[in-house]
Amino acid sequence: MTDEVFPRHHHGDDVAVIRHDDKIILLVGTAHISRQSADLVERIIEEERPDTVCIELDEKRYAALSRRRRWENLDLKQVIRNKQLSTLLVNLVLASYQKKLGGQLGTMPGTELLAAARTAEEHGIRVELCDRDVRVTLRRAWHATSWFKKGYLLATLFASLFDTTELDEEKLAELRKKDVLSELMEEMGESLPDTKRVLIDERDIYMAEKIKSAPGRHLVAVVGAGHMQGIMRVIGEDHADELAEIDTIPPISRAWKVLGWSIPAAIILSVIAIGFRHGAGEAGSNALYWVLANGIPSAIGALFAWAHPATILSAFAAAPITSLTPVIGAGYVCAFVQVMTRPPVVREFEAVGHDIATVRGWWQNKLLRVFLVFILTGVGSAIGTWVGGYRIFTNLFS
Repeated sequence: MTDEVFPRHHHGDDVAVIRHDDKIILLVGTAHISRQSADLVERIIEEERPDTVCIELDEKRYAALSRRRRWENLDLKQVIRNKQLSTLLVNLVLASYQKKLGGQLGTMPGTELLAAARTAEEHGIRVELCDRDVRVTLRRAWHATSWFKKGYLLATLFASLFDTTELDEEKLAELRKKDVLSELMEEMGESLPDTKRVLIDERDIYMAEKIKSAPGRHLVAVVGAGHMQGIMRVIGEDHADELAEIDTIPPISRAWKVLGWSIPAAIILSVIAIGFRHGAGEAGSNALYWVLANGIPSAIGALFAWAHPATILSAFAAAPITSLTPVIGAGYVCAFVQVMTRPPVVREFEAVGHDIATVRGWWQNKLLRVFLVFILTGVGSAIGTWVGGYRIFTNLFS
């Protein structure tokens, strides 16, 4: 069965109609920072009065957009326990980029998605959230990116923080043709095809299947304009069997698990072997070197992040131990201590979108300082692992 897709001329190029089985779907492509897109969405829902309105949000992103004081419900300690600091940081980077562009127009990111939901609710129309959980998307994207290209991906994301793009009408017209995430992927060119597949192509399939399965025969689906072509391309195909797979975070491969445990095991066994070959004093000397090689760089990282004195001490104490286990890193331990000793206040949560785009803001904002602690103590511990491991292995075979 081939779906019939054609433009909705009286609404312009931003809207297409898809006939799928007995359903008529109005697919509305928007720019997430455009007031014009929000007005368009409201007008279409008012005129069409569909059975269901589908929007490009998952539950957590919808809750974040719709709650004025959303930070009050964020348990930062639980985020750290669940090892989700990296995911939260990437979310903040992307949100800051969108907010910066939207601020130039007086329109906050996601305005049109909220407008769609609120207009639907005002008329008693069912609302369906049709996007994949952002945490799954980010974790799958990271997993799909090769080791050598992860650095490029991170550099591109953080470079977007300090982008000084000024929006004009021509630029806004371009944004209506692709959402911000699509724009970032395009800037990366062809260098990250696997990452693009997860961030864009998989979500096109996911949203197409969710839209098709939404209740009712007359639907309005509001998505970023960058997803329109992809959704129209795949919506006539049956990808239902793929949903479970693309909505799952891939497990860590057995090879990485073996490697993660083999390095600390090799360190410990090497120190024991040195003791047998050269005596307990030499083994103790190498063990002390391991403690200092890990503890000092990690503590310096905490100091450079202006961490609380208790965090600096915990960095020195934790790094030699966490380096011997892949279960938890020094960064998470130190971030938790930092949150306990200098917890961010609501005002700093609210200001993070602005502060994250300035160098000074990373040290002044207590929330961003937690991320600095997480990153710098982790880097210090990694350096210590290589320095300490090299010294121990050299002594073993000398």
